[in-house]
Amino acid sequence: MKTLPKIPFIFSIIFFSASLFLYAQEEIQPQEQSSEWRFVIEPYIMLPNMSGETGIGELIPPVEVDASVGDIFGHLKMGAMLYMEATNETWAITSDVLYMKLGQDIETGKFITGGDVTMQQIAWEVAGLRRVAPWLDAGLALRLVSLDMEINTSTLLTNRNASTNETWVDPVFVARSQGIIHNNWIYNARGDFGGFGIGSDFTWQVQADFGYKFSELFQTSLGYRVIGIDYDSGSGSERFLYNVDTYGAVVRLGFNF
Repeated sequence: MKTLPKIPFIFSIIFFSASLFLYAQEEIQPQEQSSEWRFVIEPYIMLPNMSGETGIGELIPPVEVDASVGDIFGHLKMGAMLYMEATNETWAITSDVLYMKLGQDIETGKFITGGDVTMQQIAWEVAGLRRVAPWLDAGLALRLVSLDMEINTSTLLTNRNASTNETWVDPVFVARSQGIIHNNWIYNARGDFGGFGIGSDFTWQVQADFGYKFSELFQTSLGYRVIGIDYDSGSGSERFLYNVDTYGAVVRLGFNF
């Protein structure tokens, strides 16, 4: 069974964001807007934990994945993350790219005595948002997910291995609130959900960031992000299961143009 250590933190994020808005609504101002397009480029790093289960073909039962930040960075082979946004007084177009290649030992149990998972993951989201209130943007996004995975397991009786490459696109609904607090302090709270069986069975995301704008050009922020994916397709030898949540702190460096 997948553990859910992030659930209390999700409610904390939602409570914090709501409290911040209600308490300081007179102090919070939307990001400066104009009819001209402005651009933001944010390279960032996520310190991820992973929790869930995955399976390929007839590797039964599905193997448990439970990796902490230290586990992932100890096995991380390569990672790159980049967020970009173009916005004006009414519209915002965003692009978010995440790439990770890593290896992780499998949780042992009653049937599994050892093994490992090697995974290369690419996620690319493109969203279009419209300003529906001074503090709220809402819209739609398409999120492409590509997983190249290999699983090796050892049991008391035999060793098994399987590999697959799966790519799908999820439609998602997006809402976010962002603004400036006390001149140079900035915040961003964002949530989305989707999939609906078109790509994954269900996918969702929650993130909150708080930072400081040092100048018209440069800003930095620290936040927390949770990404959940529940994908299950095929049957028998063609089955692929990926029901994993990735969550952790995020550090961003932003450049405004």
